[in-house]
Amino acid sequence: MRLVFVTGMSGAGKSTALNMMEDMGYYCVDNLPAGLIGRTVDDFSRDNPDLPGIAVGVDIRTRGYEMLPRLIGSMREKDAGIRVLFLDAATPTIIRRYKETRRLHPLARGGDIAEGIRCERQAMQALRDQADFIIDTSQLLTRELKQELERIFEQGEGFQNLFVTIRSFGFKYGIPADADLVFDVRFLPNPFYVPQLKPLTGNDAPVSDYVCGFKITGDFLEKVTDMLNFLLPNYVREGKTSLVVAFGCTGGRHRSVAIANKVYEALSKTPYGMRLEHRDVRR
Repeated sequence: MRLVFVTGMSGAGKSTALNMMEDMGYYCVDNLPAGLIGRTVDDFSRDNPDLPGIAVGVDIRTRGYEMLPRLIGSMREKDAGIRVLFLDAATPTIIRRYKETRRLHPLARGGDIAEGIRCERQAMQALRDQADFIIDTSQLLTRELKQELERIFEQGEGFQNLFVTIRSFGFKYGIPADADLVFDVRFLPNPFYVPQLKPLTGNDAPVSDYVCGFKITGDFLEKVTDMLNFLLPNYVREGKTSLVVAFGCTGGRHRSVAIANKVYEALSKTPYGMRLEHRDVRR
């Protein structure tokens, strides 16, 4: 029977992930005292051999959490198949989520959420270092998190601890604040000046065919996908778990949309989590 420890930063989605694991057939238990985990897992595994697995939720609130890295290490000596899933999110995202729910961060002394998050990151680093799977939920929709968990625990596909967002945008509305890589595609031929293409978007075949029908576009797509294929494994090696790649044109409706679609298509067969979004296509 598979055993998965589900852990991570408070506010990063551990409870949501446990609910999803339960939907997959896992028996889920949350916040057992660290000293009871081993016995509980052994007893339940013996009495329920037909279940696909057990998911144990642990975090900074777990009584005896400082014992968890040593406990997981010793359990792995007996069973190398034990996995650790760590859910993370950017500090501003966690702060926003706590403000929306009006809940108190477990380490927020005097209500200082940012200081609580800083202390928690430090305390949870040893568990993060043990993680087999790290998912940054900062940009993830609930359904996308579900897809990632199914991909890992049901479909058994490779997972590289990196979720990539390919995004189109319009420079006239500002560069996305969370973009890691920004490509300006305003050098490409502009469908805006073709009367029959102006009312359409890069999601429409005539616009996509127009933009991609030029040699300069093909050369750009070849070079940028080659560069991303080089960068992604190196970002994983560096420990990065979330990457936003943004393509911008003037209004974010034609060229950037068509290019983002093509890059997403080219990278969709990689082992990384992928999402595609068009920020300004409806403006």
